[in-house]
Amino acid sequence: MSVVKSPLSDADLKSVGTALQGALVDLVDLGLVAKQVHWNVMGPRFRSVHLQLDEVVDTARLHSDTVAERCSAIGVPPDGRAATVAAQSAIGGIPDGWVKDTDAVRIMVDALGAVIERMRERIGVTGDPDPVSQDIIIGLTADLEKHAWMFQAESV
Repeated sequence: MSVVKSPLSDADLKSVGTALQGALVDLVDLGLVAKQVHWNVMGPRFRSVHLQLDEVVDTARLHSDTVAERCSAIGVPPDGRAATVAAQSAIGGIPDGWVKDTDAVRIMVDALGAVIERMRERIGVTGDPDPVSQDIIIGLTADLEKHAWMFQAESV
């Protein structure tokens, strides 16, 4: 049952809804991973990496809300529950305990890379059926790619 009448056909709603739900899952997990690393990072570059991680958290949270609200606007109930995120995220596991600053950078380069790869696939999927959703995904991908660039620059 959908409470909201979608402006999209059933087929388009299915593909766009799947893309948006996947984006939501990846963004929620990215925010959680970045915050977990933020709390545990140690090393000579602690402060700069610590602050940079919070920027990723802010970006992920902002965009996850936009994506979830877009889901709702087209009649797809967003699912950001922990079990859903754990089962469907593109981000691999991260170590527990303290994280050396160089390892934190590597973790974030890998996490951002995995999420960006899937976001770029979603850009292609949403283009024809829903340019509005595609535009949202393009904008968030640009922000994620900026974070990826900055973390990659840290690892040189």
